[in-house]
Amino acid sequence: MGLRDVFLGWPVYRQLTGADPLGRGAAAQSARSAGLTARTEEAERVARSVCPYCAVGCGQRVFVRDGTVSQIEGDPDSPISRGRLCPKGSASKSLVTSPLRQTTVRYRRPYGTEWEDLDLETAVDMIADRVLAARAQTWEDTDAQGRALHRTLGIASLGGATLDNEENYLIKKLFTAAGAIQIENQARI
Repeated sequence: MGLRDVFLGWPVYRQLTGADPLGRGAAAQSARSAGLTARTEEAERVARSVCPYCAVGCGQRVFVRDGTVSQIEGDPDSPISRGRLCPKGSASKSLVTSPLRQTTVRYRRPYGTEWEDLDLETAVDMIADRVLAARAQTWEDTDAQGRALHRTLGIASLGGATLDNEENYLIKKLFTAAGAIQIENQARI
């Protein structure tokens, strides 16, 4: 490749001598960039989702290739965000694909200084045991005047704003059935 070829391939030269004087199209495109395709074109399927970062609940389209998330973009069909995402939502692909993402249950014992990995079944059993113990220790059948309460103040729920209506409904039913009265959702805070 001679100096003349380098000069003729220079984007500024192509911009000044070609049909793209503003340098927004072919003049600015290199051979490498001309061969690139969007990650969305290579996707095998697209799933609709909701951004997990805040209470707005912007719609997302999740593009999947070979069983892995290849791109996440705003969903233009979403009445909430109409295809737009904030910087956090735009970067949510890294939330899913980051090598730093925790994929195991981590537990630190009381007064411990080190984290240990637990299998999911053990962690769920530990949570269930603690919820039942807290409920048993703090259960109130009646108040001082003998009025029925049937409640516990020992457990509470703070739900996430990006859960859908059905998930929030089930969480409310679960905690109400357990006797909890302190049930709130981050979307209202």
